[in-house]
Amino acid sequence: MAHEGIFATSDEILVKAGANVDAAAKTEARINALCKQAESLINATCRVNYSDTYAALNADKKGLLSEVASNLVAIYLIQYEMAGYTSRVEAEDMINILRDGALRGLSLLRDKKQTDFISSA
Repeated sequence: MAHEGIFATSDEILVKAGANVDAAAKTEARINALCKQAESLINATCRVNYSDTYAALNADKKGLLSEVASNLVAIYLIQYEMAGYTSRVEAEDMINILRDGALRGLSLLRDKKQTDFISSA
């Protein structure tokens, strides 16, 4: 099955989820479904349908979208099954770091001043 996510690649997501992510969680079908959820969440939160206009976006905006989407999907994969991690604390720490990155990216994407700056660059 081919990767269907627009904003982030499977490789970006799996690197962030870490080596201990559950094997059943990292199937391409599951990653595709989770990418669709993350992309819809980003579009709704930002009130912009980036999925439909992705090809026309500049590299900086694509980078932010990739950062947020890959962080969100990695969180979903870690949450699927935490037993593979050395401890629940390790998994939760990874989720916290990824969540902070996703929230930072969403904040930048929602900020009209930042969006105008990035689009003009």
